[in-house]
Amino acid sequence: MDPRTPCLIGIAQRTVREQPGPEPLDLWEEVARAAAADARLPVGRLGSVQIVYTDSWQYDSPVRRLAERLGATPRHRAYSKVGGTAPQLLIGAAAAAIAAGEVESALVVGAEALATRRAYRVAGERVPWSHPAVPKPPYGWEREPHPAALAHGLFLPVHTYPIMETARRAALGTSIEDEMSERGRMMAPMTEVAAANPHAWRRTARTADELVNGDRFVGWPYGRNTVAVLEVDQAAAVVLASSRLADLLGVPKDRRVYLRGWAYAEDTWEVAARPRLGSSQAVASAAEAAFERAGLGLGDMHALDVYSCFAIALRQACDAIGLDPLDRRGLTVTGGLPYAGGPASDYVLHSTATMAGLLRAQSGHGLVTGVGMHLTKHTYAVWSSEPGGRLGGAAPVFVAEEVPVAEGYEGMAVVAGYTVAHGRDGAAERGIAVVEVPGGRAYAVVAEAELLAEAEARELVGRKVRVTSDGKVNVASW
Repeated sequence: MDPRTPCLIGIAQRTVREQPGPEPLDLWEEVARAAAADARLPVGRLGSVQIVYTDSWQYDSPVRRLAERLGATPRHRAYSKVGGTAPQLLIGAAAAAIAAGEVESALVVGAEALATRRAYRVAGERVPWSHPAVPKPPYGWEREPHPAALAHGLFLPVHTYPIMETARRAALGTSIEDEMSERGRMMAPMTEVAAANPHAWRRTARTADELVNGDRFVGWPYGRNTVAVLEVDQAAAVVLASSRLADLLGVPKDRRVYLRGWAYAEDTWEVAARPRLGSSQAVASAAEAAFERAGLGLGDMHALDVYSCFAIALRQACDAIGLDPLDRRGLTVTGGLPYAGGPASDYVLHSTATMAGLLRAQSGHGLVTGVGMHLTKHTYAVWSSEPGGRLGGAAPVFVAEEVPVAEGYEGMAVVAGYTVAHGRDGAAERGIAVVEVPGGRAYAVVAEAELLAEAEARELVGRKVRVTSDGKVNVASW
């Protein structure tokens, strides 16, 4: 084996249940030291320090602050952009740098303290954390939302993902009631995994009926119990090294986990521009490339962690790779983002660390997937207790073509997908739809209370609606 072959040799996770808790910088340092100790690597020897973007606090120089805390002088440093694929992109870059001989070790770390931020907010106190960025930099978008999406209030995942869910539901001819029941059956086993995971945020097993009945809607048809829980205090870190360094450190062979192959693909950045709202060729392409590079297939996987911010992310993945949502292996090793915790961009570090621990305990292969933005970015990574395969890289293996989006439209249209946004009091506030129009698509809102009630009671996808516009906002009625 090439002595530069990268392997994962250190893992650490931390969940803080008492709020207010530590700030992200403290959490980064804690899990970084723990992962380095697990790897038998002095933190000062780290050749690369990479941090996943934190939503909790804007530091003036996050990587430098952590490196100073650790007493490390890494030659390579990186701070990611926003998105659930960020951890795998950093891990992939670290592995490539090690394989190229540029560095011999790398730390990838992330943390969120959004539960603590909420605790300060509720108490009416300012967050007392260190090294704030002055002036505060722009949010870490790779691309800002489309002006038309912003105008129609469609920029939160809790609204965009349900639109894609309703499009898939209608395409399959599934009733509203059956979609909800199937969602509960798919996600109830995840709560059992979370209940057994000491790092999980919600450690209560739930039945399928409990998950979907009597729940408060957030973005219809999704309720609070089946969407990612963001306000968590969680941190994770992994350490990768060359096989040569792992040998020098005395890391046993059965504590090394290998990235056999991974891939990245992109759908359109705007939901309305997606060729098919309910399915994704990008997911299929990322999975196919990752398995091909690994020299393995879905049937070879002993464990799976499919990104689960919303049910449609699970369902598109299952559709694309031919995975039964009730597969005996389960869909997650952590419990998933709604139950183990969804720490903003950081979840894949937790799923990777958990998968690595599992593959240390029982040899085999595992699949870890990531999703970024509005089901826009996709990563598939095959991990193994055995070396082999080829890494691949961050260049997308597929980029979806865009359907034109009209910013102002008047006339007849056909509903392609929709949701009803609900407030914190549970009341329906407005409907948001993607509609088919001549030559492309458009966004539209629905405000009338009786129409919102009808939207939640019957299938609207495929229905003809009348759209009027003031040049900024389109309004649909029927």
